[in-house]
Amino acid sequence: MKALRGATVSFRQNPFEQAAETCLVHHEDALVIIEDGKIQTIGPYSEIIARLPTGVVPTEYPNALISAGFIDTHVHYPQVEMIGAYGSQLLEWLNNYTFVTEQKYANEAHAELAARFFLRELLRAGTTTAAVYCTVHPQSVNAFFEESTRFNTCMVAGKVLMDRNAPEALLDTAQRGYDESDALIARWHQKGRQHYCVTPRFAPTSTEAQLEAAGALLRKWDGLFMQTHLCENQNEIEWVLSLFPQRSSYLDVYAHAGLVGQRSVFGHAVHMTEQDFCTCHDTGAALAHCPTSNLFLGSGLFRLFDAIDSRRPVRVGLGTDVGAGTSLSQLQTLNESYKVAALAGTKLNATQSFYLATLGGAHALYLDHRLGRLEPGFDADICILDYKATPLLEFRSSYCESLEELLFVLMTLGDDRAVRATYVAGECVYDRDRQGEKFRYAP
Repeated sequence: MKALRGATVSFRQNPFEQAAETCLVHHEDALVIIEDGKIQTIGPYSEIIARLPTGVVPTEYPNALISAGFIDTHVHYPQVEMIGAYGSQLLEWLNNYTFVTEQKYANEAHAELAARFFLRELLRAGTTTAAVYCTVHPQSVNAFFEESTRFNTCMVAGKVLMDRNAPEALLDTAQRGYDESDALIARWHQKGRQHYCVTPRFAPTSTEAQLEAAGALLRKWDGLFMQTHLCENQNEIEWVLSLFPQRSSYLDVYAHAGLVGQRSVFGHAVHMTEQDFCTCHDTGAALAHCPTSNLFLGSGLFRLFDAIDSRRPVRVGLGTDVGAGTSLSQLQTLNESYKVAALAGTKLNATQSFYLATLGGAHALYLDHRLGRLEPGFDADICILDYKATPLLEFRSSYCESLEELLFVLMTLGDDRAVRATYVAGECVYDRDRQGEKFRYAP
């Protein structure tokens, strides 16, 4: 058993559906009691302290907010080494940078090095769960899940499937992609806190046979996830329609193969039709909003408030999409999501933003029964946000007159420096101020 003391912020409702002020759960001085990796009790310190057994000393976090860990619904771990690659729109960028980089992951040692770095950077940013693209190489998946298991992080990941329109070194076949994915599922899916995700990169790099094989995997195994890209770029959409002329839309390509349903996550979804939104609502599929990536590549503006329209709301999470995205920090990503919403003629408030990065992401991944909230029975995946992390944050936060204003300042001025510590299943796996090694594997 362990305990954390400090101000807490969490959610009881969806602030896109209810008044923002009724959705937040905030205690200025709280005690969070953790046992066996889960939150046992949370509430005002003065009321809860008597329940703490003798000898358990709370870890105190003054000048900080204790929050559920962030959830990233779309990110490519092999692309960390090419983040910030200059220029080009999506298709040219893939050919010039992504496909060149991903060929390195045939080397198991390289995959292990990158997975080690990537997971530490996620934890440094306060992200405790992510939907992650590996490469076409099975060893890239093994390297990722092995490192995730060491930290005991709850991760969703899978081998990329590509059998056309990519360099020969990155191609599998419909059958080999199925067989390799099947073996990886047997090894990793629901082993500890790991979840397997069937991962066709996007429709242009898979034949119809491969997409149908991906659908067959989803039917064979219970509880699998599926992730791919959708409607990111206008040229991409035109290419898809030319490759699949018998389909009525980009999303219909996936639907025909049985890839649209619960636990399906479609990255970007910038250029969606009303029918697309209706299909996602009807099937329970989710969209990953990736603002830094869409701005960086000039792909367009995600229409968040169209997606969550109360007449047919679609599940939406937040994605960093590194390496087209420019930061693994969800605070930085929220900063850009606010600007994207404003450019689209809408306003995204701080309560809605932090919901997207926590409980909203968990909802998109169908993990909101255990992740995304500070609530008894939930996994103790927690990040500590230091609102005095930089001189500017400290100065600006001293003038905040409400919790909502403080959250907005954190998401506009904060980055990984504002993450004081990150807990995974109740263990402090990252501590910014710890002497020596900042990261520790779960015991």
